[in-house]
Amino acid sequence: MAKKQKRISPEQEEIITNTQWSRYERARDHGHLEYIDMAKRCDAYYQGDQWDEFDMAALDAEGRPALTVNTILPTVNTILGEQSSRRADVQFKPRRKGSEDVAHTLTKLYMQIADNNKLDWVEQQVFSDGLIMDGRGYFDVRIDFSDHLEGEVRITAKDPLDILIDPDAKDADPKTWNEVFETKWMTLDEIEENYGEEKAEALRFIAENGMSFGPDSVEYEEQRFGDNDTDAFFGSETPQEDDYRNVRALRIIERQYKKLSKVTCLVDPQTGDQREAPESWSDTKVKKFAKQYGLELYPKVKKKVRWTVTCDRVVLHDDWSPYKEFTIVPFFCYFRRGRPFGVVRNLLSPQEQLNKIASQELHIVNTTANSGWMVESGSLVGMTADDLEEHGAETGLVLEYARGTAPPTKISPNQIPTGLDRIAQKAQANIKAISGINDSMLGSDSAEVSGVAIQAKQNRGAIMIQVPLDNLRKARQYLAEKILDIVQVYYSEERVIQITNEADPLKPREEMVINQMTPEGEVINNLTLGEYDVIVSTAPARDSFDEVQFAEALSLRNAGVAVPDDAIVEYSHLARKGELAKRIRTLTGQEPPTPEQAEAMQAQQQIQMQQVQLELAKMQAEVAKLQSEAELNETKAEQLEVGSNLNLAEMQSKIKMAQDQLQLRRDLSGETNQIRQSQAETSAATKIATTAMQQAKNSSLNQAPPKPPTPPTPQEQ
Repeated sequence: MAKKQKRISPEQEEIITNTQWSRYERARDHGHLEYIDMAKRCDAYYQGDQWDEFDMAALDAEGRPALTVNTILPTVNTILGEQSSRRADVQFKPRRKGSEDVAHTLTKLYMQIADNNKLDWVEQQVFSDGLIMDGRGYFDVRIDFSDHLEGEVRITAKDPLDILIDPDAKDADPKTWNEVFETKWMTLDEIEENYGEEKAEALRFIAENGMSFGPDSVEYEEQRFGDNDTDAFFGSETPQEDDYRNVRALRIIERQYKKLSKVTCLVDPQTGDQREAPESWSDTKVKKFAKQYGLELYPKVKKKVRWTVTCDRVVLHDDWSPYKEFTIVPFFCYFRRGRPFGVVRNLLSPQEQLNKIASQELHIVNTTANSGWMVESGSLVGMTADDLEEHGAETGLVLEYARGTAPPTKISPNQIPTGLDRIAQKAQANIKAISGINDSMLGSDSAEVSGVAIQAKQNRGAIMIQVPLDNLRKARQYLAEKILDIVQVYYSEERVIQITNEADPLKPREEMVINQMTPEGEVINNLTLGEYDVIVSTAPARDSFDEVQFAEALSLRNAGVAVPDDAIVEYSHLARKGELAKRIRTLTGQEPPTPEQAEAMQAQQQIQMQQVQLELAKMQAEVAKLQSEAELNETKAEQLEVGSNLNLAEMQSKIKMAQDQLQLRRDLSGETNQIRQSQAETSAATKIATTAMQQAKNSSLNQAPPKPPTPPTPQEQ
């Protein structure tokens, strides 16, 4: 909007402002006013302001209490806690003419953009708006040049009351919408600062002379005694002739809408890819560019986003949007055919019922303490009936009545209805049943409930709130696609970004260069080319993730897995765990060397290489010497080859003779051994026979019983 606009004629300005106002009125009157009433009521109930002013006045007049038992607050906060524990994990995957390296770079760049915009907090604000403000929350994504000359992606959360969506929209995807509005109140000084003095003076003239579109366009401030009219949405009344009021604020209407336009596309005849030629290029430049790179021109009619900003009857900006789609990215808690709604809406009735029942119970208890007295007229002594009415409920009260009259009697109070407490319990049960938040998710289970049962009930409750979480994932998808479109258009030059290591956020940031031009003319990490898919998943919050990783690392260590000590320290919650892990890696030799150590190691390696080179040269000299000696020996061997052959034959014959002699000796030795063995056997048999005959002879002489022959001893044999 900062570039200079073409001057618009008064007739064109009138047409534009009238069209803008009529489209705004249509969107406002077709559901937005009803949405504002419901959203404000839901927000008030969440904050605890749950009684109507007229009901409060009536109860106060009757002396009745008005209690507020706010169960909506913990219910919504529980769902917000579920969202906080499920952070977005966005990754990019190459699709057509994309590369894995660029996809990885886009993933890191998205993390840098999210960190720069504190996206976790912005998302929590948008999600809470969707839960509380009747189902609507909005991101706004655009390029911002306030901190960077080349522009940075800026993500903010918009007030749902200021955003008017297309009344004809039937889908939650903003790409299917025809228009979207954003309204806000600005003073004349703010208008002059943003759009120039001429626009501010024209608006001042219109407002002070009563020529505006009405109370919804200009808000006035009376210069008289009394209160100012501060209507929340429609401003104040138009000033009359006898009234002079200063202009307090004027309504700015920003309308982004789609309009058909003729464009020229550059088409690659080989791949079929097409890109729209920049609007600022002339026809000659487009044709020259297409001829230079072998592209074809293809004219077509397509919908483009037009951006018009008006204030009453003055056009502040009217031009084509610099973005392909609307800057608004919605989150709808529940979305049913064009009608979004939130969690709080269906909890209003049971919450109101619970408040009234609790107030009625307290009222009955209060009236029971002092139900009243029945006294005979003129029977009291020293006090009147009015005094008794005022002091009748005091402790230690002494009543004196006249002799012969009936004593004062206390009126029996009404009994508390027996079903009143059960109705209150039903109201609380209805809130839990409608929201899906049970006692386990609220952390209010009794002590006798087992841990397994609590976990099962928590998982069941998470299923009940899965629809808002799925719609949040859808909004994350729309947001990532919108950021990708902006990055591929505006992040076209070389720039250095700071990336936080996702493995350890406590480590220092690393520099990453995108769209880097090499001396050969090649662009590294070129983000402008290729198509990429967006993959959105959920990841636990950093604290919960570290706790789970630490517990699993210890379990693996106890199971015998060699988990490194530095990895366990990294997953712990120690204050200086990075330094401790680095010291452990240094002691174990796993830490990368410092620049000084690397330089010393490089010098030592050079010395070792020089030694190796010297040894290699020495070995080469020795090899050359051996080769020369081998050549000399080869010559001598040729001269002695004949004599060597004769000596070899002689040696072979001698070896043959020696072998024959050896075999002959072996044969002779074997035959000699056989002869000696047979002779030994014959001698043994002869000795046995001789001994037997001698014993027989002796026995016959002595007439003694014969004795068995004694076997020969081994010496005898």
